[in-house]
Amino acid sequence: MSAVSDHSPPVTGRSTGASYAAAGVDIEAGDRAVELMKEWVKKTQRPEVLGGLGGFAGLFDASALKRYERPLLASATDGVGTKVDIARQLGVYDTIGHDLVAMVMDDIVVCGAEPLFMTDYICVGKVHPERVAALVKGIAEGCVLAGCALVGGETAEHPGLLGEDDFDVAGAGTGVVEADRLLGPDRIRTGDAVIAMAASGLHSNGYSLVRHVLLNQAGLSLDARIEEFGRTLGEELLEPTKIYSLDCLALTSTTEVHAFSHITGGGLAANLARVIPDGLHAIVDRSTWTPAPVFDLVGRTGRVELLELEKTLNMGVGMMAIVPQESADVALATLADRGVEAWVAGEITERGEHTTGAALTDSYAN
Repeated sequence: MSAVSDHSPPVTGRSTGASYAAAGVDIEAGDRAVELMKEWVKKTQRPEVLGGLGGFAGLFDASALKRYERPLLASATDGVGTKVDIARQLGVYDTIGHDLVAMVMDDIVVCGAEPLFMTDYICVGKVHPERVAALVKGIAEGCVLAGCALVGGETAEHPGLLGEDDFDVAGAGTGVVEADRLLGPDRIRTGDAVIAMAASGLHSNGYSLVRHVLLNQAGLSLDARIEEFGRTLGEELLEPTKIYSLDCLALTSTTEVHAFSHITGGGLAANLARVIPDGLHAIVDRSTWTPAPVFDLVGRTGRVELLELEKTLNMGVGMMAIVPQESADVALATLADRGVEAWVAGEITERGEHTTGAALTDSYAN
């Protein structure tokens, strides 16, 4: 993470008038935040990373890619949306980084790429060094879970645009995959099995709907204990997004995989359809799993129609793998060994005259 900046030129000269500090930018606080985050960033380092914090750019030794015949670089960028407001209200800053890494690196692994490195961008109304360090701690922990390095970033202080306690986070990542191992629609065949991997909760999509229904319309408190959850509403809503990167790579190393689909904004059917080729159709059976109680609470409390829920929330599935039917058992065993709840949720068929890329059938299990 580099020094604090609000992207405005600093005031220079010897005037006793206006100053950067008087305008609300605390460079010393930013420097302290960098010192506090160093230990966490260090935990993410891979052998290919050169140097440490403080430079203008993070360095990654690309000679490590010489072992590839034709390395393809995969890149992605994302944020965590309005989930940051839940973290702000609760004063919990060390988990939201897991969400950020998941949103970026689980997009990258979909094509079969190994995550290599990531950078972050943290924007705050006022730099509170311990808070910024906690945010970076969460990002660093997420990078460890994804197997990538955190090579740098930016902490920007924007007084006058954001309130003192307001913040947002974003990140960008890079991975690599051998060209002849690239996953995607071209590999999918009729009869392939669709394997669902359980989500840890709402993950990081649909929070504008969730906040509107539960906090604004129903007036629920984040401190309220919800019996179906066995914990408070705030704890449920702040549950970190599961990071599947290394689990997906484990699948590609133990059995044949044709494609992955990261279930994020747009829901299960829309995201699955993104990897289904023309002429084929994915059928997913809702009766093969039961969504967690939080999905029912949102739907019931806000009288949200099922189709609206399904195009907004993940409904309990965070990642899907499409594998040959004969590879399904090995894939499930591999995921079970890694502690990932997974099941065969559907299959790939020929596309009919009135079918689209993916569809859900039957009703959810009770």
